[in-house]
Amino acid sequence: MTTKQRQHDWQQIMTDCQASGLSGMAFCKQQSISYHQFTYWRSKLRQTQGSQSNPKSGFTRVSAAAPEHSETELTVTLPTGISITGLRGDNIELLGAILRQL
Repeated sequence: MTTKQRQHDWQQIMTDCQASGLSGMAFCKQQSISYHQFTYWRSKLRQTQGSQSNPKSGFTRVSAAAPEHSETELTVTLPTGISITGLRGDNIELLGAILRQL
């Protein structure tokens, strides 16, 4: 198997894990995947994606979303391209819970 094929296979595994809603460790246990290899490839794929886009500055862009209601909502866009929307003062602790799962 070539490196490109292996990279493609692991990218699919990362996509499947994200779609499962499980933590990385729980997903690996369920799928009988080595968690060590999982974290290695997750890091490797993030580095590859980061090198294809702008260099990482260590900061995450946070912008105010257009208010649909009377309360302003925030959108957080992570360097991986994932966007978390609908954050408000009454649910901001949800952001911490989401980030701990990534």
